[in-house]
Amino acid sequence: MNVLQVAQLHKAFGGNRALQGLSLSVAAGHMVAVIGPNGSGKSTLFNVLTGQLAPDSGTAHYRGQAITGRSPQAIWRLGIGRTFQIPETFASLTVIENVQMAVFSHRRWYRNFWRSAPLLEQSEAMALLAKVGLSDLAHSPCGVLSYGDTKRVELAIALANSPGLLLMDEPTAGMAAHERQALMTLVQQLVKDTQLAVLFTEHSMDVVFGFADTVLVLARGQCIAEGPPQAIRTDARVREVYFGLSSPSS
Repeated sequence: MNVLQVAQLHKAFGGNRALQGLSLSVAAGHMVAVIGPNGSGKSTLFNVLTGQLAPDSGTAHYRGQAITGRSPQAIWRLGIGRTFQIPETFASLTVIENVQMAVFSHRRWYRNFWRSAPLLEQSEAMALLAKVGLSDLAHSPCGVLSYGDTKRVELAIALANSPGLLLMDEPTAGMAAHERQALMTLVQQLVKDTQLAVLFTEHSMDVVFGFADTVLVLARGQCIAEGPPQAIRTDARVREVYFGLSSPSS
């Protein structure tokens, strides 16, 4: 079953056509990587899917519901999570407080937040931290965490709305090889356990070819290739446009 269905998205900024009739789908329990050179439309796609930008035309549906034209808050509450290339956490708050804030946002508990925060939904926040392997750091300030652990906090925050779809923008940017492997192995296990659908952008080809079920390649806002990792790795047009190679290496 397709959790996300995108059809004929167009978005232009003046004379720059960032998306040109882009269509894609992401099924439950699958990880789809979107790759392409800088300026290929990856960030624009994510910003349209999360309500930061409105497309000029085309549609995007999450579990059958149209999401184009909705606010970022409405899209979040439907069950779409997102992580960012640069982790967006509150350094002065503890790990568990960061996750609690996301839980409150999902449930619209705003008015009494500061009075009730230490008491509300600690068990749910702790369960999320257990999922990402951070239970032992729950009461540490985010500002003292390693970069890899901060990425895990952000993942827990993105899971606070029990998403059916997770958008990950350069999830392993700035991470060492062993950190990349650990984070993406965790995400892959979550996908298997919960049938989460994941759409992610990534420049690290070891991550793309090691974890994606499907790879979609963009160039100038258009999809030039889509398929399993091995097929993309040997696709002549992809090698020319993205890797700068004219033929497969031996």
